[in-house]
Amino acid sequence: MNSNILFFDIDGTILSHRTSKISDSTKAAIKQAQSNGHLVFINTGRTLAELDENITNIGFDGYVCGCGTYITYHDEILHQTTLSPELVKELIEDLRVLNIEGILEGKQAVYYDNHIKNQVVRKIKEEQALKHNVKSWNDKDISFDKFCIWSESDENYKLFYDKYKEALDFIRRSKHFTEVVPKNYSKATGIEFLLNHLNIPHENTFALGDSTNDLTMLQYVKYSIGMGNSCKEILEMVSYITDDVDNDGIANALKHFYII
Repeated sequence: MNSNILFFDIDGTILSHRTSKISDSTKAAIKQAQSNGHLVFINTGRTLAELDENITNIGFDGYVCGCGTYITYHDEILHQTTLSPELVKELIEDLRVLNIEGILEGKQAVYYDNHIKNQVVRKIKEEQALKHNVKSWNDKDISFDKFCIWSESDENYKLFYDKYKEALDFIRRSKHFTEVVPKNYSKATGIEFLLNHLNIPHENTFALGDSTNDLTMLQYVKYSIGMGNSCKEILEMVSYITDDVDNDGIANALKHFYII
């Protein structure tokens, strides 16, 4: 049997938005895939600081975090990048001047401004503070790999985008929500790196996702699998649509492709 390499998004793919849990069927399917000789990786927009034991206890073979900015295999760090201190300082200044709220995501911590008006950002901060290392934008040792922004003003967003579009890639997740990563980094570049490092052929690649920041990895792999709860853009381009995350979607997909 040929070994395959599988890449799983977290939120909405293995982790239910409804229950905030990973189902027993998902955990069992991932472990069975490993027992059958396949490699399983997380491929997420989350940075290292945003991984909790609910995810790491499953025992993945490795992680592609922060949209390809941090890559590990069997506890070995294969690649990592972070934004320069000079760029970090400039970004924070511009976010404040333009009244753009954001979550700055690093390997050691997640950073929030002290005055949050956006209710979505405030809620995420409250949830992350319960299980992650949350710090302030004023922290003297602030360091982050990528970030997410919320802007109510299209004009201010455009000003920010135009200034940084040569250095950063912008992934528009919704009208007011954008994920921002270093230029030429994505979930797809993380997969490409691992295929080269592990010498795995492209025809042995699978990816499972549900949202627009999964588009690059789903477009890159041989077999793209969208969750039943995926956004429209995903459902229109994947090669296979499985069931909802809350309805054994992962297990059913792996059975469909004879992974388990």
